[in-house]
Amino acid sequence: MHDRKDLKPLEPGSRSTAEGAEQECVRLSGEVPDALAGQRLDQALSAMFADYSRARLQLWIRAQQVWVDGRVMRPRDRVYGGEHIEIDASIEREQAVRAQAIDVDVVFADASLLVVNKPPGLVVHPAAGNRDGTLQNALLHYDPAQAALPRAGIVHRLDKDTSGLLVVARTLTAHKSLVEQLAARTVRREYDALVNGVLTAGASVDAAIGRHPVDRKRMAVTGGGKAAITHYRVAERFRAHTLLRVRLETGRTHQIRVHMAHLRHPIVGDPVYGGRLRLPPSSSDRMAAALRGFRRQALHAARLALNHPLHGREMEWSVDVPNDMAALLEVLREDAAAHGEGG
Repeated sequence: MHDRKDLKPLEPGSRSTAEGAEQECVRLSGEVPDALAGQRLDQALSAMFADYSRARLQLWIRAQQVWVDGRVMRPRDRVYGGEHIEIDASIEREQAVRAQAIDVDVVFADASLLVVNKPPGLVVHPAAGNRDGTLQNALLHYDPAQAALPRAGIVHRLDKDTSGLLVVARTLTAHKSLVEQLAARTVRREYDALVNGVLTAGASVDAAIGRHPVDRKRMAVTGGGKAAITHYRVAERFRAHTLLRVRLETGRTHQIRVHMAHLRHPIVGDPVYGGRLRLPPSSSDRMAAALRGFRRQALHAARLALNHPLHGREMEWSVDVPNDMAALLEVLREDAAAHGEGG
């Protein structure tokens, strides 16, 4: 840990942009310790001003909001120790998103973190077609102080119709730590996924994911995509379906849904990647109705583990699948038992 006794936050305040959005002023100053000599400017600033992410500091450097001995430098330029740093930058407050009284199932809360259990059907943050009624709107009502953080502290997302655990930062320090943990792939996320077909064993999928070459609203396994790795194991088998425990190593858009479809075992109910409905032979009316009536992907973020941003200890949470998915699984178990199969 570097000596930070000469790091001086200056007077905080607020300013308005030309569009009228309020911004929080960030004014910092300090002297580069000799221990950081030879490092890139962005690396040195990340060590000196640990409350701010390296990505944010890089943006400020490129925007010429950082001065080194009165000069503007590039993120990759080296420091030699002893330089005087002045930062006069801003963080735009999330005022375009309004607080709304939407129930939030809080699994864990302390001064650094919130862990919430997102229900299916809830969008995580506003976007085209979903300007309000989102988890972000709900968080701003739950705690108005979340407005001081990017996207009200949300650092990762789940698809609208995927249920389960999400972690939310409550401070800039926690936000920086969680973003870094996600980038380093040390956050453990495990999902329950009900897929079509019977798998006999677990495995891994290492297949890059990018935009579909024709339908740009979909993702696909493609050679020009980003690296994507998914691990899965069998939790329970039914006559024509399998419940998997799926662990993400990377976090690409629709990753589990795309990888399972790539294996020709798409997730039950997936309206985008699931294909046609598949009924086991001699299905009862109840079985057929349960499968036809499940109109979202049967995917649930069941377990989450990470290192706490403040004390560094590993913490882990788990939540059961929501009622609709639990009911579908029960019908599948009854069907398997009636035909002497499953397990």
